[in-house]
Amino acid sequence: MRTLVTLIALSLAAMAQRHKMEEVNAEKPEGQLLQQVMQESDPAKKSALMEQFVQQFPKADGTPWVLEQLQAVYVKANDPEKIIATGEKLLALDPDDPDAPMQNLKAAESSKDLAGISKWAEVASANARKVAATPQPKDADQVDAWKQSVDYAKQVDAYTDYALFRVIAESRDPKVASEFAAALEKHNPQSQYVPQTRLALFNIYRQTGANDKALALAEQVVATDQNNEDMLLVVTDNYVQTKKEPAKVHAYSERIVQLMASKPKPEGVADADWTAHRNQFTGIAHFLDGKLYYTESKFPQTDQQLRAALPLIANPDMKAEALYYLGFANYKMEKPQEAANFYRECAAIKGRFQATAAKNLQGIKTQFRGIQ
Repeated sequence: MRTLVTLIALSLAAMAQRHKMEEVNAEKPEGQLLQQVMQESDPAKKSALMEQFVQQFPKADGTPWVLEQLQAVYVKANDPEKIIATGEKLLALDPDDPDAPMQNLKAAESSKDLAGISKWAEVASANARKVAATPQPKDADQVDAWKQSVDYAKQVDAYTDYALFRVIAESRDPKVASEFAAALEKHNPQSQYVPQTRLALFNIYRQTGANDKALALAEQVVATDQNNEDMLLVVTDNYVQTKKEPAKVHAYSERIVQLMASKPKPEGVADADWTAHRNQFTGIAHFLDGKLYYTESKFPQTDQQLRAALPLIANPDMKAEALYYLGFANYKMEKPQEAANFYRECAAIKGRFQATAAKNLQGIKTQFRGIQ
């Protein structure tokens, strides 16, 4: 993101002077005032003269040039209100100007004006796309300038995506985040920020307790993209709880295990934290897969998945549940000693499975001789 912002900042300087002053007619009042503007070296006096010119000659030939200069002054002064007002005047004279709405967008960002960000992102993008679509000139002397303007326009268009995404990433308001997420997907469905937007929105929903919305968004995403373990786990767990989509439970559980085995540690995350995260998701994925196999009476698969889950499960209740299912699966697989071992370990954990596990352990001892 920083690289994109830097490129835009550099290009702004490179693409100045869209509106050029070819000739000044000093015999006219506007020409005389323009001469004063050009000759004035004091920045404050120069700005005052430009403001005077815009007020006196709002539609003169030289007004777009003056407005462009004046907006740059306000950008340097970090005056969002005047930047936007000047940009609006310039766009009234040159509706296709790509730089004026870009400056207005950045001004809206600096003042946290969400409506302004939404508005100016659209205008800047539309104007940038017009510039980017202009055909290459036949005159060879004009090709370099054309390439420069097209490159700048593409960067402006990309920045508008970033501006919308940034609101989502920094917001903690689900309504705002949802509105800007929809705006970004409509604005540019192929934007590099769309996947990040969905993840940011998913996290906001979860943090604010909007779990139904988080689940609906996760289902939408994992239908075509199974590369986020958080979304995969939420969807898989819901399917297990609601007894839906068994095939997807198995597929998504396996995908989580594969993903956590191959996914590199994110930059800035401590080794210990990443190991704990990876183990937690891998363990829960094996657990959910094994739990479903248990309900399907597929006991060898139950045994395989829950044995893999056991060393990674930290939650006592989940561990007790896994041990109980392992005890039952091994009993059905005619491995009474293994079943007894699992039931004994389960009976040592306080909770909803403790009494039944102890009872089943005693039953195995009664049924089979020599059980330890």
